[in-house]
Amino acid sequence: MSVQDLSQFWREFLVIFIPLFVAMDAVGVLPIFLGLTHDLPPARRNQLVTTATLTVLVISVIFLFTGSAVFRFLGITENDFRVGGGLVLLAISISDLAGSHEDDNRKPASQNVGIVPIGIPLIMGPAALTTLLIGVESYGYWITGIAMLANLAIVWLSFRYAHYIVRVIGTGGARAFAKVASLFIAAIAVMMIRVGITGYITAF
Repeated sequence: MSVQDLSQFWREFLVIFIPLFVAMDAVGVLPIFLGLTHDLPPARRNQLVTTATLTVLVISVIFLFTGSAVFRFLGITENDFRVGGGLVLLAISISDLAGSHEDDNRKPASQNVGIVPIGIPLIMGPAALTTLLIGVESYGYWITGIAMLANLAIVWLSFRYAHYIVRVIGTGGARAFAKVASLFIAAIAVMMIRVGITGYITAF
């Protein structure tokens, strides 16, 4: 692989990795995760971390390989999804910025908490799914898949050592990170809408 090819790979990788990292918001979800699992023993909590990560992996792979086929079947173009997905992301970011996750921390833990709500929709929610599908449409399966796996590794590590991370940055710091992440999602959403509209204009 030449230096130019390697440079292009890293550029495209980061273009997918960063929006996915922001959309999954592993650090911002940590207070919710700790609130849901505070009464569980460490072994059970670690098991839920693995369950949540595997849930996200399965859902991601399904969308990774079926998203494009669904697009073609429904006659949805990349620009359609960019504008529609951008509007969804913008609505989600505004809701996150205006709302609060404090009530989620009071929910009792259950046997399926690793799947719902930790895996779906807290980690792999509409924002992450939209980003994942757009990544496949724009850069293909290979780079998008690598970026997805890298983010899953970060999710697993963040949840596995959640107590240590929150101890360092504090619960307020984690929530502040979530708000900043929502701002980035809003900016990404506006960019997607802008690119989609530009694509429409260019096509016509």
